[in-house]
Amino acid sequence: RPSLACSCWNRAGKRSAGRAMTRDFDARHLLIFGHVQGVGYRESMRWKAAELGAVGWVRNRREGAVEAMVGGEAAAVRRLIAWAQQGPPLARVEKVVVEDAPLGALAGVTAFERAPDA
Repeated sequence: RPSLACSCWNRAGKRSAGRAMTRDFDARHLLIFGHVQGVGYRESMRWKAAELGAVGWVRNRREGAVEAMVGGEAAAVRRLIAWAQQGPPLARVEKVVVEDAPLGALAGVTAFERAPDA
């Protein structure tokens, strides 16, 4: 994945004026399967993402999975994916599917939030 020199992106996924950043930016889409709803997974992921400095969103899906879009410094994204494979104490994660996400997928996102269920 390419290294991006700026943490500021517009809604079209293009670089915009802003403070320079020397770290690599990464964006990933996650689907988390198992007993992951009703156990505080989304809120725990939100807290962990904030601790790591990642941005994005997390939501429940109708079929029982949890879906997340995660972006930020590549090391922070890796750490959040590693956390997602365990989740909070009451979760029983069976599988996490991780896919590359377009770098512009989180354009304008400045925090990690709970999104409406899908």
